[in-house]
Amino acid sequence: MPPKDKLEKLKAFYTQLFPITEESWEVTRRVLTVRSYRKGDFLVREGDVCNYVSFINNGLIRVYYLVDGKEKIVRFSNEINYVSDYESFLTRRPALTFVQAMEDTEVVDISYPDLQMLYQKVPEANVLGRMIAEQLFIFMCNSNRAGIKESISERYTNLIAQQPWLLQRVPQYMIASYMGITPEALSRVRSRIQKKDAVLVN
Repeated sequence: MPPKDKLEKLKAFYTQLFPITEESWEVTRRVLTVRSYRKGDFLVREGDVCNYVSFINNGLIRVYYLVDGKEKIVRFSNEINYVSDYESFLTRRPALTFVQAMEDTEVVDISYPDLQMLYQKVPEANVLGRMIAEQLFIFMCNSNRAGIKESISERYTNLIAQQPWLLQRVPQYMIASYMGITPEALSRVRSRIQKKDAVLVN
């Protein structure tokens, strides 16, 4: 059973979403596992079955596809967020993505069998599971909408406004991959935005 101090962020995250009794929390914490990854380590590789959903205590993780030898990044996840190849986790089929630590990272894992057990034995687990799945669904909808309806400049501006930590923690070429454009195109977009902001300030 992990030390309580390793689970404080997760417990606070759950409590913020939905009240959980101490009894339910004790059942939950018994099946949690704390793992540490070094920068560059993989939590999941394409072709492996994803056996865990991971809550990020500290660190940064990216999720990407490998298409014709090129990385296509679909998500960055930082602290106080869940990450997984969720489709593989649910279907028990091989993952199609890579899930990789971009920094030294600590996560709290729960396995597929243990999660199913919690759904049966812990009343709050079903509500929390649904709310976390809803958050993921909303993120996917917003990401898909941005890719279709927003210009590249709008997407970049909104991305940085919503996730300002990206500028300090993620290389520009990875942000470009996430946006589906070349690093050169992203550089031009940033230059236009900076010039526009300079005009507005003056």
